Amino acid sequence: MRARPVPIEFREGNAAELPYEDGSFDFVVCRAAFKNFTDPAGALREIHRVLVPGGQASIYDLRGDASREDIAELVRSLNLSRWNAWWTWLTFRFFLLKNAYTKEAIGRLAAQSPFGVGDVVESGVGFDLRLSRAASPS
Repeated sequence: MRARPVPIEFREGNAAELPYEDGSFDFVVCRAAFKNFTDPAGALREIHRVLVPGGQASIYDLRGDASREDIAELVRSLNLSRWNAWWTWLTFRFFLLKNAYTKEAIGRLAAQSPFGVGDVVESGVGFDLRLSRAASPS
């Protein structure tokens, strides 16, 4: 059986002012960007707004409290040359993790959002913040 093409539309916008109608999505994913948002609370409000009742979101990003060993393990798994491994470790340690959230901080942010709560699952140098918009009462 031949796969059918899926229509895709790209829009540029601000995470705290998403260019979509209320209840546009069943699922929202944010990958490796949340730590860079200037208005993370606004981004969570917008994610909540664009989800349908019962919709879910996952925010994947780096953990601000990732250990040196977590970083070293990730770099080893990339099978880089010695120079690239060293540079990648430094980039993670001193640049990328600088603005990253700890499990506690991202949990507090989720608790203060319209979601009210989020489930934070840690994995290696990252986390997955799992959010659900409450279903509409029947």
